[in-house]
Amino acid sequence: MREKKTHMKLILAAVFVLLLGGILCSLRITDITVTGSTRHTQEQMVDLLFPDSLDRNPLYCYYKDKFEPHLDIPFVADYDIIFRSPFKVEIMVYEKSIVGYVSYMNSYMYFDRDGIIVESTSTKLEGIPQISGLEFGQIALNEPLPVADQRIFTEILNLTQVLSIYELSVEEISYDSRGQATLHLGDVRVFLGDSDNMNGKISELKDMLPQLEGLKGTLYLDTYDEMDSDAMYSFIQD
Repeated sequence: MREKKTHMKLILAAVFVLLLGGILCSLRITDITVTGSTRHTQEQMVDLLFPDSLDRNPLYCYYKDKFEPHLDIPFVADYDIIFRSPFKVEIMVYEKSIVGYVSYMNSYMYFDRDGIIVESTSTKLEGIPQISGLEFGQIALNEPLPVADQRIFTEILNLTQVLSIYELSVEEISYDSRGQATLHLGDVRVFLGDSDNMNGKISELKDMLPQLEGLKGTLYLDTYDEMDSDAMYSFIQD
């Protein structure tokens, strides 16, 4: 009798385990939100991270996120999958910091604040300026852009940060052999000269933009002097 009871308990335990396993395997993540992604839409991120039905199983999703290498996604440094419930997750995306790109062998090579090439693609990103005029050797992904003077990246970073503060978007920033910068805004070029008083130069440009609308030519702000509030700047039309 005791053996029969023990046998029955084992059968019931096995049935319970099978039922529990079936229930767990049938669970599906149905609510997915994405935060922190500006380079990819929510639909794109969901398609990348949950390509199959199995990927929406919370147990498999947790295992895959914690114990397998994360996917290599363009312009994404990493991501976290946070469980809000067995059916709801949040994907927190951490994007790579990008300040500009150079054109190289029919590709756009994007680099970060330290001049490290973080992405190579045939796609242009909105709001990221092309940096031209730099002389460099062979480029390799995840390696510094090989320029003679690495200090140029500090100047590029400072300039792009000031442009962001004043909400100015430029298509291109070109540098001459002396490291002097020129902005390209449509048909207007703005010669900034060296990196001195860059905040004041960009502030002056912001105020002058309405006057430049519809014009073609070069505005010279290299003579900017923060002590001269009545300064006049030359504009040479094409």
